[in-house]
Amino acid sequence: FATMTKKLTVSLLDYGAGNVRSVRNAITSCGYSIIDITSPSQINEADVIIFPGVGSYESAMTVLQTTGYDNALRAYLAADRPYLGICLGMQTLFESSTEYKDDEQHSSGNESKTEELPGLGVIPGHVIKFDETKRSVPHIGWNGTIAHQSSPAMRYMQDDNNKSKDEVYFVHSYYAPITDTNSKWVLTRTTYEGQEYISSVQKANVCATQFHPEKSGTTGLNFLKGFLESVEDGTLSNTTPIAVNPTDHTELVKRVVVALDVRSNDNGDLVVTKGDQYDVREKDDDAVTGRGGVRNLGKPVSLAARYYEEGADEIAFLNITSFRQGVIEDMPMLQVLEEASKSIFVPLTVGGGIRSYTDPESGKVYSALEVASRYFRAGADKISIGSDAVYAAEDYYASGGKKTG
Repeated sequence: FATMTKKLTVSLLDYGAGNVRSVRNAITSCGYSIIDITSPSQINEADVIIFPGVGSYESAMTVLQTTGYDNALRAYLAADRPYLGICLGMQTLFESSTEYKDDEQHSSGNESKTEELPGLGVIPGHVIKFDETKRSVPHIGWNGTIAHQSSPAMRYMQDDNNKSKDEVYFVHSYYAPITDTNSKWVLTRTTYEGQEYISSVQKANVCATQFHPEKSGTTGLNFLKGFLESVEDGTLSNTTPIAVNPTDHTELVKRVVVALDVRSNDNGDLVVTKGDQYDVREKDDDAVTGRGGVRNLGKPVSLAARYYEEGADEIAFLNITSFRQGVIEDMPMLQVLEEASKSIFVPLTVGGGIRSYTDPESGKVYSALEVASRYFRAGADKISIGSDAVYAAEDYYASGGKKTG
């Protein structure tokens, strides 16, 4: 998207939960440099803030409050300074949410309490959970958007009729309903199995999305590019209301998910391979065993990048030989994720060997969660857990339904 670094510097508010590597890479791919916000005083000094909130609403607001970022953000937003919130970065703008980190702590018998966690209170309204009796939760996948405003931030996303040119990627269980008090904030809306909700907001220089632009391919990058260029040229606040047709709706679309079986060859290099029931060696009639070298279909990162460029909506790396030494030390696969996330802006999934284990040298025990966390930080958006999920379920039932983590 860019051949040179722009003058505008993006201040990134990363409060330490989940994977924000792709957000960083998406921003830099648009030609902008990043500075990390590490203290509340930096918020007031920022040219533009991007807050890629991930995780739970409760965790996000707790961190913002304990660090003093919440009041600094409120002052920044009240002054109408350029801001882009992503996912939780949008939800925290509302008055409150019913999302708790552990629903069990907030239930009494079979009835769940409905008290709400306060947010930043910038936008009127409350974030609530999708009705699980009427649709699958979470809402996850590629869905469309319907514009309620024309915005310079959407300059590369919409056609001449202000309609989105393509779908964007969502993953969330909670949503912000459209109400009379927040309708002027609505930039776009989206439909999930009959439920209309706010998929992005904008008022003047404050903007936020429920979808993940950093995982929405070219469409998402175009949004980031349009937003940042609008901040640079001072046009971001130049929005115009659009006549809305209430009968228009969006829906999830089918996805193309590419699964790449990855393992080490005899030289120790990670390659993409293919075989019958994990027999991935070429036949070699001259060899004593009749088994030749590992079938090599290409290098994981370059092959994944090719599929992405050809239109894949998601890439899954499956480590079919698990881990030879340990889990945390399996650096080649971590490096594959880190490199792939630099140029691939759709969801990345990793699976194979993500389990609890004991380091044979130090004796340290690593939980499956710790292993998964390492992969999230390396750039994974989803983790596929096999046998450890079965063991966890067995332990859960054996303990009479006691949760351990």
